[in-house]
Amino acid sequence: MAIDTKQTIAEAALHILMTRDAKKLTVKDVVEECRITRQAFYYHFEDIPVLFRWILERDRQKVLEEALAFCDAEKGMKYFFLVAINAAPFVKKGMQAGYRDVFQKMLFDYYYRFFEQLVEKEHLYQSEPYADVKLYLRYHAYAVMGLLQNWTEDDTTHLEEIVHKIR
Repeated sequence: MAIDTKQTIAEAALHILMTRDAKKLTVKDVVEECRITRQAFYYHFEDIPVLFRWILERDRQKVLEEALAFCDAEKGMKYFFLVAINAAPFVKKGMQAGYRDVFQKMLFDYYYRFFEQLVEKEHLYQSEPYADVKLYLRYHAYAVMGLLQNWTEDDTTHLEEIVHKIR
């Protein structure tokens, strides 16, 4: 067994999700894939949605910091979109495996935090009431979720134009 059991469990879950046509990912599937006991799984994760949250969150701060490190907000947003586009197959499979609500909530939180940190870094909306800023952040998070749900190859080709327009 690998030293980092959490990582091993996450890799097993991702492998199952991406290689099998599972209607629902179960703890049984995961423990069989990585050859651990159910108790070992539950020691690290409360359930499958918590596992998914850990997978999404594990690199969240790193991705956000990398996106926000660009001197230009548009370049940072483009990087953020590229990460989201690359994660799309995992997200789509997770939603198909019966965890649509879980993924939608996690993605909203992820995008909301990105825009929240972008607003802070760029010192945007400083004269706006906090309630209005929260509304703007929710709007942008849901807008990006909507765009990415129906993302096309043509959109990827025109990513720079799209980022410029929504910035």
